[in-house]
Formats: sequence, C-alpha cells, structure tokens
Amino acid sequence: MDIWKQDYEQLIFLQDRSTLFKAVIAVHHTKLGPALGGCRMMHYGSEEEAALDALRLARGMTYKSALAGIPYGGGKAVLIARPGSSRMRETWFRTLGKQLQKLNGLYITGLDLGSTVQDMDWVREETSYVTDTTGSLGATNELTATMTAYGVFLGIQASLKRVYGSESPHSRVIAVQGLGKVGYKLCRYLSEAGAKLIVADVDPERVRLAAAEFGAAPCDPNAIVSVPCDVFSPCALGGVLNEASIPGLRCAAVAGAANNQLAAEEDGDRLHERGILYAPDYAVNAGGIIVTAAELEGADAAKAKRDTERIYNNLERIFAQAAASGLSTARAADQMTEALLK
Repeated sequence: MDIWKQDYEQLIFLQDRSTLFKAVIAVHHTKLGPALGGCRMMHYGSEEEAALDALRLARGMTYKSALAGIPYGGGKAVLIARPGSSRMRETWFRTLGKQLQKLNGLYITGLDLGSTVQDMDWVREETSYVTDTTGSLGATNELTATMTAYGVFLGIQASLKRVYGSESPHSRVIAVQGLGKVGYKLCRYLSEAGAKLIVADVDPERVRLAAAEFGAAPCDPNAIVSVPCDVFSPCALGGVLNEASIPGLRCAAVAGAANNQLAAEEDGDRLHERGILYAPDYAVNAGGIIVTAAELEGADAAKAKRDTERIYNNLERIFAQAAASGLSTARAADQMTEALLK
C-alpha cells in the first residue's frame, strides 16, 4: 500500500525554529466523529519518516475506532525528538496544545509511545482537546495500558480457540516481543492463566523482571520472531511482520499489541499462505482507545472493560469471514471495517 495515495483529510506540519519544535498531525477520517489518537514522541531519520509514521498510525486509529464501535475517527500526532529534547519538553507539548486548540476539536490527542501523563497535563494547559491527563480515567491505575493488554489477552484466547479448539492459554507457549507497559501487563494476564512465556526486550532489566515475576524464559530481541511457540505476540514497534521475517515464523498464530504490525498489505497474505492465523492489530489492541472513548463520554472503568470484551467476538467474526471468503484475516478485517466507514 502506497500511503501517499490514500485518502486523508489533513496532514499538518508544525515548526517553531526558536524552540526546535517539529511535529506532524495526521487526520485520516472524521465521518464517524472527531479524530482520536495519541501523541507519539520519538527520534526519526527524517521528516518524511515521521510523516509516514503519523499517516499509517492515523489510518489504523480510524479502523480501530470503527471496528470497536466507538464514535470517533482516526488521527495521530508525532513529535520529532532530537538531542536535548528533554530540556524543551514542556514548551513543545504546550506548543502542541496551542495548535490543537486552533483545530477546534477536529483532533483529540492522548498518550502514546514516548509521551507521559505529565506531557498531557501540559497540553491540557493550552486546550481541552486532550485525554489521559492526571486523574483521568485512562491515567488512573494506568487503565489505558491495562485495557490494551486485556484486549490483546482476549485476542490471544480467540486465536487459540480458532487454532486449537480451546481458548485456554494454560501450558501454551506465548512469545512476547516488547515489555513496555502493555507487554508487561499482558505477561501478567498470560502468566495468571498458566501460559509458558518467552520474552524479549531491548531493556535487559525488563526481561529480568519478567523472568523473576512470571518465570518467563529470556530470549534475544533479534531471535524472538523465529522462536518456536504457539502464539507470537508483537508488543513493540510496527513492521515486524514483513517479507524477511514471515518465512522464519515458527508459531500457529500472531496476536499482539503493536500498531501496524504488517510492513505491507501483502504480508497479511503471506501469513495466510503459511497457515499462520493473524489477529489484525487494530482489532486486538483497541482497549486503549475504548478507554479514551469512555472517558470522553463520562463513563467508568467497568463500562470500558465491558466494551473491551467485544474484541473477542469481533475477532471471531473476522476469522469466520476470512474462512468463508478464502481471504487473509487482514483483508477480511479491512473489508468489514471499510463497510462501516461508508
């Protein structure tokens, strides 16, 4: 898929030379409601790379919200980090808040990779179009990360049921790539359900903690994609499922929290051709955006959890449609979601 040829409502480049601030806001689709999606802060090799990331993520948010049945579209903000970023952090997030205010509710931001509750508090100083601030539903007890992990856990259960006839993770081998907030919480759900864990992360301390708490077997980050397991669960950055990695997969299913796991549309077909069940990422990792929607509605954590539990049934529908049509689960999910966006 050539992302530059897709239909997007807006792509906004922001810059303030005096503070070295550079950011991109992508608004993909607002037919179902205002664009909703977090703010990512990380280093990029170029502005084009940052824009591509924002575009891909914004499209994923549209599909995620539509399939989850919440009345929002998809958007994403990306702040381009650089050496010395920490000194300007408050200024940058306040600047982002001022820009969001100018958009007048077209796009609502929140937490994502590299951003914190404190960052969202600074955005809140300049605009009301932000979630995940101190005391909010998503920030309380890290509910956003918890429900994202819970949704992935449900996705793994649905995948196991499809492949093995039983949803129970007990004694199943699950390889978790990435032990950030979501990946680590997912390990806790899986461990409590009796799964055997293999884990990898670029931070050796996180691996050590997972080994101590869950009895997880450590794995080299470069090797976990091809480790023998029942389910491979990518919970780090996107693009991990690609033309080079898919031939080396030694799992029955893939279900994880990472966004944009497929490097290209064709990679869903490659998984299908290998007989590996793929739980589409935007169907599985919707727990966080469901929490945000609940917060905006003034609902509580119990409502967010009930809505997150729909992920299991959504996956069953995707798997059934893929089987009936002969399509990959990735293409079946896209067809189902695109019908909701018309």
